[in-house]
Amino acid sequence: MLKTIAGFDRIGEENAFAVLARATDLASKGRDIINLGIGQPDFRTPDHIVEAAIKALKDGHHGYTPATGILPLREAVAADVEKRTGAAISPDNVLIVPGGKVTMFAAILMFGEPGVDILYPDPGFPIYRSMIEFTGANPVPVPIREENEFAFSAEETLSLITPQTRLLILNSPANPTGGVTPRGEIEKLVKGLADHPHVAVLSDEIYGQMTYDGEAHVSLMEFPDVRDRVILLDGWSKTYAMTGWRMGYSVWPDALMDKARKLAVNAWSCVNAPAQFAGLAALTGPQDEARAMVAEFDKRRKVVVEGLNAIPDISCRTPKGAFYAFPNITATGWKAKALASALLEESGVAVIGGPDFGILGEGYIRLSYANSTENIQRALERIGDFLSGSQAKG
Repeated sequence: MLKTIAGFDRIGEENAFAVLARATDLASKGRDIINLGIGQPDFRTPDHIVEAAIKALKDGHHGYTPATGILPLREAVAADVEKRTGAAISPDNVLIVPGGKVTMFAAILMFGEPGVDILYPDPGFPIYRSMIEFTGANPVPVPIREENEFAFSAEETLSLITPQTRLLILNSPANPTGGVTPRGEIEKLVKGLADHPHVAVLSDEIYGQMTYDGEAHVSLMEFPDVRDRVILLDGWSKTYAMTGWRMGYSVWPDALMDKARKLAVNAWSCVNAPAQFAGLAALTGPQDEARAMVAEFDKRRKVVVEGLNAIPDISCRTPKGAFYAFPNITATGWKAKALASALLEESGVAVIGGPDFGILGEGYIRLSYANSTENIQRALERIGDFLSGSQAKG
């Protein structure tokens, strides 16, 4: 009998892909399915980005690139980070990776082992905890609370740090809640981290260019006092509707960059060459379509929040970032995952149950408003009809 390491018995997954597979299967059988489950823009990648990849192919960029990525792209990333955060970044600290998850994998693998604590947001992106458990490290949830507008609390976060803590994972704007942590709270956290110089920080800022109502995204890169231990996670998937291109980047402090480069050499060699030229075009070309996409998400956000709050027994805070709503469904009497499953199977609406994002996700479901306003309105009507005619289950 084959025996794998114990880590594979602990590893989890991202249930949004299982929901997507089931929704696709139902649609293939003729069901009318409205997918508010998967976190992916429903827009095409802008044409000038696509054309850059086609040109790269025609120009013969068919081979390996440096493991860290082509220099023009790393320079463009450094320039873009500096423009948005004020932090002067060397291209030598930039690593081009095949998607945002790779940075999580690398950082958690770098610090996780038995006997170590790694702090992560809960509810939060499920791969954080999955990877922490894979390494054998102890996952320590940082509560993300509705009463705090789904921002993390600096005081509560700092109180969870121990001598065993190696890594703190932060995410703002946040998946699944849409919460945005304000500057004051981040400043308190940075000040408190001075007492914990042994703790590295993975700052997941993949939704950093998707904020609303004048809310400003505050990057950890803005704070020189912690920049020597911050790993920045960002990329193209959300901002430029490039999920299928598998393009992300990370910025690593000097002490960790060569370790990250070696992981790249061992794991994926380099990122697809034409995709890197597409990424370069995205950063250096016109930004009109990216801004228009966020403006459209903003309109849909208002439709979602208004529609959810009009459904009896559902309440929804207004998300300040990303493209997710995280309504409270406790008063319906349903358990979250049971409700999500019933909505898909019986009403043809794909959403994700809150517990798929952590222990504190019970009582909530996640809706992605990366779908058309028309579909969102149809989905909200179906949810309301389902709840009005159902008995609480689960």
